[in-house]
Amino acid sequence: MDRNTTIGLIVIGVILSVFSIFNQPTEAEIKKQEKEIAIQKKKEAEAKKKKSDKKSNEKQEAKVEGQSATAKKSSVQQEVKGEVTRLENDKLIIEFTSKGGMVSAVYLKEFESYADYANASTKKVKKPLRLFSDGDAVNQLVFSMDGQKYYTSGYLFHVVKATDNSITYALDLGNGKVIEQEYSLKKDAYDLDYNIHLEGLKGSENYAFNWKTSYRKTERLFSEQRRVSTVCFDYKNEDFDYLTEMGSDFQRAEDDVNWISFKQSYFSSFIRPENGFTKKDTKFQVHQYDEKDDKDWKWSHLKDYSATAGLKVKNPDNETISMNWFFGPNDYEILKANDQGYDDILNFGWGLFRWINLYAVQPVFNMLASTGMSLGIAILMLTLILKFVLMPIQWKMYVSSAKMRILKPEIDELNAKYPEKEDAMKKQMEMMTLYRESGASPLAGCLPMLIQMPILLAVFRFFPSAFELRQKSFLWAEDLSSYDSIWNFGVHIWPYGDHVSLFTLLMAGTTLLYTYMNSGNMQQPQQPGMPNMKVIMYVFPVMMIFFFNNYSAGLSYYYFISTLVSIIIMLLIKQFFVDEEKLKVKMAERKANMSAKEGKVKKKSKFQERLEQMQKAQMEQMKNKKK
Repeated sequence: MDRNTTIGLIVIGVILSVFSIFNQPTEAEIKKQEKEIAIQKKKEAEAKKKKSDKKSNEKQEAKVEGQSATAKKSSVQQEVKGEVTRLENDKLIIEFTSKGGMVSAVYLKEFESYADYANASTKKVKKPLRLFSDGDAVNQLVFSMDGQKYYTSGYLFHVVKATDNSITYALDLGNGKVIEQEYSLKKDAYDLDYNIHLEGLKGSENYAFNWKTSYRKTERLFSEQRRVSTVCFDYKNEDFDYLTEMGSDFQRAEDDVNWISFKQSYFSSFIRPENGFTKKDTKFQVHQYDEKDDKDWKWSHLKDYSATAGLKVKNPDNETISMNWFFGPNDYEILKANDQGYDDILNFGWGLFRWINLYAVQPVFNMLASTGMSLGIAILMLTLILKFVLMPIQWKMYVSSAKMRILKPEIDELNAKYPEKEDAMKKQMEMMTLYRESGASPLAGCLPMLIQMPILLAVFRFFPSAFELRQKSFLWAEDLSSYDSIWNFGVHIWPYGDHVSLFTLLMAGTTLLYTYMNSGNMQQPQQPGMPNMKVIMYVFPVMMIFFFNNYSAGLSYYYFISTLVSIIIMLLIKQFFVDEEKLKVKMAERKANMSAKEGKVKKKSKFQERLEQMQKAQMEQMKNKKK
């Protein structure tokens, strides 16, 4: 060993010695560690005794800061990993943890995530859908006592009672102050009864229920599932409300609250207290992750949901707060059956559009689906039924468009006859006379369109919200609730996407054809600077390719079938029911008869007289300006 090596070893030894001396724990720290170890051993012994007849699900590892929860007199809380208990019925699997005595995970047994659904051929056992799991959620009681703020999620509860469908946790704060949390799972239901019992908490105040959840990705397209996720709530007097679905949002309650819901595309959770939540201290928040977030969750979790709601506590010495939890699908029939207005969270549109969906589209669609037919066929049948109902309207539209085509040469002559702005009033009067005498009207086709437009807009909301379409295949579409893809690029192309949706292409193609068939009725703008409506109508179907590429395949399929049926009906009406040559003769006869009558009467209508007066006044005004 040379001299340099010897010196190096000596220096390292000196450094290690000095480091160990300076980092040696103090007497106070040693006592604290011994106390923590003693408390930990005591807790492990108690847990082992209670679970001696069962195999422990998890080994309890605890690091305790401060004093024991059974003798706690300060706000210092424990950081422990609680034991997990599982309850289940035919619908749900719910896991509870003794840390905080709260719900730690929820699984829906009848459903599965898209990833599991897509790999169904490789699975031996169906995996229940995970709504959220350990670490994703917190439910806790928040209150003030002795000048301190208490959050029950940081305390270790112990099990005082457990059955096949219920579990009760208790937290002893010392001096007879006890908090019990009881959970009871109902048979064959999505409900979980939740009771909080307070005993001996004299002097405590400002009770609130705090609930936080981050849902997991369960659907095919993460962006679409996230896009409709938000916090919903039902006011006692001001009706239903919700935070924005498009990003992050925060709101304080404006009234007492009946229930709160954490909603996503096809599954939601509701919490409803028996006596409602108070307006005071109640607030809602939703946070949408972005690229700046450091959380790994932004790639696997939808959003952070949070709600703090004031509780009505009159006697904390002995009082029970009763609530009901619902974890289930956004199925209209299931939500409606709760009779609590839960179905308000379904985005079927507002006002007239929602009424059309609830009282027309939804019942007919459910009736068709209940027959056992494929949902793709059910959508086809629904489309045919709606088209049959709207047949008289389309008839009126076609007859009106045929009349306008017949009058087009005469209208073009009037436009050529009065090219100047000064002659606009004369041209308008002659056009009105032409329309009146021939029995045509440029607005006759607008009214039928306005009548059927609410249905077109209503189904735009219905199909993306229809739970029945989830994971139902048809033709090449493996999931009608999501996009259908016939070609995946493997790379995202803005603004189109990373795939080709065939139903969207078919929808755009039929819309383009329908536009071409009706383009002959479209009037060109006469004023400079006005947009060319023909160009706009041709651009719209092309834009639909980009708008609908990520939308529900069921929606694109409906619009494709609807437009295709409209084209077929139009061709049938033209071929077999409306003879344009005969219609042209009738219009000519009507025009001759009207002219003859007006020639005999030689009396102008009041409207014509007012128009002539306005024209004369306009002409005189223009002459004065020229002078």
